[in-house]
Amino acid sequence: MVGSAISLEAKNQRHEVIGRSSKELDLTNRQAVFMELERIQPDALIIAAAKVGGIGANLTLPVDFLSINLQIQTNLLDAAHASGIKKVLFLGSSCIYPKLAPQPITESALLSGELEPTNEPYAIAKIAGLKLVEAYRRQFGHKWISAMPTNLYGPRDNFNLETAHVLPALIHRFHLAQQEGKNKVEIWGDGIPLREFLHVQDLARACMILLEKYDESVAINVGSGQEISIAQLALLIAKVTGFTGDIDFNPDRPNGTPRKLLDSSKISNLGWKPEINLEEGIASTYDWFVKNYEKELMK
Repeated sequence: MVGSAISLEAKNQRHEVIGRSSKELDLTNRQAVFMELERIQPDALIIAAAKVGGIGANLTLPVDFLSINLQIQTNLLDAAHASGIKKVLFLGSSCIYPKLAPQPITESALLSGELEPTNEPYAIAKIAGLKLVEAYRRQFGHKWISAMPTNLYGPRDNFNLETAHVLPALIHRFHLAQQEGKNKVEIWGDGIPLREFLHVQDLARACMILLEKYDESVAINVGSGQEISIAQLALLIAKVTGFTGDIDFNPDRPNGTPRKLLDSSKISNLGWKPEINLEEGIASTYDWFVKNYEKELMK
């Protein structure tokens, strides 16, 4: 999802996009990654590849989320150094912040408290990636940067009900319920937690601005500045998908972090702001899902 959006935005800005996607190149294969970057010699590298998933996937596959992400990002960063790539943008995640960080979360909150247990392995891997970027800057003087996007969504998201994040998972659930004539959808948790969402196209624009204007060792936040409760999100997705039944919350299931709103004032000062509001973005994402529904069921 993220890589394809960035690729499209880069092409729209008349940049040449080269190399192979993570589906074509095994990024855990260190030798293959080194050979690929040496072959293509890009002017800039944006690292969007990662193994990601929702609460359920994080709880059941902690080794995968820690080990695979460590391999992917270390291979790419080491290979970028070996190939002399001048510009690198590493994408972290807002889940790297402490579970109870003061809101809205500033970049200085990193490593100031305990992580949310349900996604700790993924968060630790992403923190390691940020710190490796910082280390390369300090040891070799590279002009490499990191960004921490908030919760992302959009076309080509993962809609698999076992591994998806909350927004695409709810789109899939409500779609099935509406199509099958069900009168109830159950949702994990009590619906109270607050979340911030950003359309992937807005992130793609932010990435291009950061490559041009940002040069600091501290990772920079990228968020919409708007938050919504899981309960309100469910109602919004029900409206978009046409579901008119009941929504039941299961408080016996984990909520995750109670609130997670980024302070994105630093990137706002660079001239970036989100352009796609949540309802509009959900509607376009749902439209993409419906058109690609059978394909998504096979994932």
